[in-house]
Amino acid sequence: MLLMTPVVLFSLTVHEYSHGKMAFLLGDDTAKRLGRLSFNPIRHLDIIGVLFFYFVGFGWAKPVPVDSRNFGSPRRDMMYVAIAGPLANIALAVCCSFFIRLISPEFSYLFVILAYGIWINVALAIFNMLPMYPLDGSSVLKGMVSHNVAEKLTNLDRFGAFLILGVFLMDHFANTGILGTILMLPINYSVLFLSQETFPMIIQVLKASFA
Repeated sequence: MLLMTPVVLFSLTVHEYSHGKMAFLLGDDTAKRLGRLSFNPIRHLDIIGVLFFYFVGFGWAKPVPVDSRNFGSPRRDMMYVAIAGPLANIALAVCCSFFIRLISPEFSYLFVILAYGIWINVALAIFNMLPMYPLDGSSVLKGMVSHNVAEKLTNLDRFGAFLILGVFLMDHFANTGILGTILMLPINYSVLFLSQETFPMIIQVLKASFA
């Protein structure tokens, strides 16, 4: 489990940095002014979000502040900012999947780190693309629909965090399996697609870690 910590921190940091960098490229320097355009994980750390990774399997970092008033097209540009984080995680997962095929499982520590790199980044990308506020998928969805529909979705944002937390708690304490049903199938298929022949060994690593 100690090997998971740097992977989690790095993956979350890259995710949030990508949000801030995309916002900066589109004209908003809020993240830069607040010191969030950084690869220092402490600047992005959310303790509760990291703990969720260990006990639930999904987690988050402290959201990068973005001021959409600085964008030329706020709804469209917020969609680009939102999708930058999951795309960065997919890129990391692809990189890890390339190198894990070059590493023999005999080099156990490096193999385990790369296995975590694939699974954690795929999980981050898919989880964050759920179309519920405050997840990235919410902003992506609003950028793809009409202005009127986007406004109606925005009115529902205040319920999003409570809904997600409620699902987490029900899964953990009541074993409802809601998140597992929604997320584990696409996560497993994505990891299988990326890892190919190393997939069974990656699953062994994950089972040993969360046992």
